[in-house]
Amino acid sequence: MTTSNEQASVVQAIVRLKKKRNAVILAHNYQWGEVQDIADFVGDSLELSQQAARTTADVVVFCGVHFMAETAAILCPDKTVLLPDEQAGCPMADMITAEQLIQKKREFPQATVVCYVNTTAAVKAESDVCCTSANAVKVVQSLGDREILFIPDTYLGQYVISQTGNQMVLWPGYCPTHVNIKPEDIARLRQQYPEANVVVHPECTPEVIALADHALSSGGMCRFARREDVSQLIVGTEIGLIHRLNKENPGKQFISVSEHAICPTMKLITLEKILRSLEAMSPRVSIPETVRRQAKAAVDRMLEIV
Repeated sequence: MTTSNEQASVVQAIVRLKKKRNAVILAHNYQWGEVQDIADFVGDSLELSQQAARTTADVVVFCGVHFMAETAAILCPDKTVLLPDEQAGCPMADMITAEQLIQKKREFPQATVVCYVNTTAAVKAESDVCCTSANAVKVVQSLGDREILFIPDTYLGQYVISQTGNQMVLWPGYCPTHVNIKPEDIARLRQQYPEANVVVHPECTPEVIALADHALSSGGMCRFARREDVSQLIVGTEIGLIHRLNKENPGKQFISVSEHAICPTMKLITLEKILRSLEAMSPRVSIPETVRRQAKAAVDRMLEIV
């Protein structure tokens, strides 16, 4: 365990190297608090995608999981994208491969493939349009009455169906962290905090979403928390978001729905690994150019919609 002096020394070294490398540090809302604090920008998948697309830095240090760093590499082919721990993957993204998607497309040759951002670049390259939890409803609505194959999150897909009325073919993927949030967790906390609002992530099960006041992306939760009429908030997503909520909203109370809502791969990124990554300029995330161009087309269509 590092002491506060050791951590301060690591932070100072990161700041120096970041300037030397002309680097920007992007961190997802689910990262450790100290990682969020060192970042130039903290956000959800959509916000980080947009930030990666507009950055003028030469180096992007992505504090998240592999598919997020890949998205930055898709959008920034002229930049070096670093993922401080190459083992930081996404179980949901591993639930579908490009080969599996190609086979599914043969079953539904007329379908438009809407691909959740929580997928590999190779899967995005086989998709028509990308989406995030923040804009999935808007993306699907933009497609009108077309047949849709929605991959890979079945629960986000079910939520989109409930909001749009569009019938979609769903892939049986899911987020292990969000399915750890149970209806009984919501019921218990509602009884304990009767005045609190309840927000949950749309990756949660329909039973959990039905008990919440709102289903929101992590970025949407941050915006909701800033409302003047919100003083107590029960938060149904990965526990890392609580750090940002507390930091941005002093005097308000934020209650995590479940102590089991932890993404172990998100938590692989540490200050020490960020420093080592900047020192060695590795691990680098690279994508074959043909795959990158095809994947970028799907991401660009999403960014045009939002």
